[in-house]
Amino acid sequence: MLQGKKIVVVLPAYNAARTLEDTFREIPLELVDEIVLVDDASMDDTLEVARKLGIHHIIGHEKNLGYGGNQKSCYEKALSLKADIVIMVHPDYQYTPKLIPAMASLIATGLYQVVLGSRILGRGALKGGMPYYKYVFNRLLTLTQNLLIRQKLSEYHTGYRAFSAEVLRKINYPANSDDFVFDNQMLAQIFWHGYEIAEITCPTRYFTEGSSINFRRSVIYGLGVLTVSFQYFLQKTGLFHWKIFEPRS
Repeated sequence: MLQGKKIVVVLPAYNAARTLEDTFREIPLELVDEIVLVDDASMDDTLEVARKLGIHHIIGHEKNLGYGGNQKSCYEKALSLKADIVIMVHPDYQYTPKLIPAMASLIATGLYQVVLGSRILGRGALKGGMPYYKYVFNRLLTLTQNLLIRQKLSEYHTGYRAFSAEVLRKINYPANSDDFVFDNQMLAQIFWHGYEIAEITCPTRYFTEGSSINFRRSVIYGLGVLTVSFQYFLQKTGLFHWKIFEPRS
């Protein structure tokens, strides 16, 4: 716990058998109360590795529900465990869990309700090996999103995120896509409901074992991101309405 707040780390896993242990070993167990791993029908030994590591809360999807569908299971389980702070870490070891104390502190002290680990602040992305086309793609999408949503995030596409339980109970994330655009829908929802988002610099690793989407999926993702941003912009006019911006019932 931190300042009396229960901290739950969630690991949305897919074919993470080769990187899960490295990720797990960097989680500060003296601070984190519970760890939840949701395996999205991996084709490798992710579940076996998770059990050997002693992770207590393991959920295995019988069929692949997608990245967004995986996160939905993660957050539902974390809330059922009475979490006060929920931190998502990808078990592909691209993001270091060593930032968990810093991210949790910003929420536990009441300064922010959401914290992102940004690869773009500083030189974390390119230094860590992010492909240049993805870096340019990230920057162009983020610029467009900031203009449409009227915010100033350094990036919207990081998978390293911390939330207060209040935020997860408020936003209607169950109505979101089960695909990769889920992340951006969540950020749009968070801004819609008036929450501020903090960012901290996050070093990043890119390597063969780390999961990644190919160029084609990146294009589909980019189009989805732009759709979400335009939905937010148009809903602000009061002439349009989308269910994802309703409070969670």
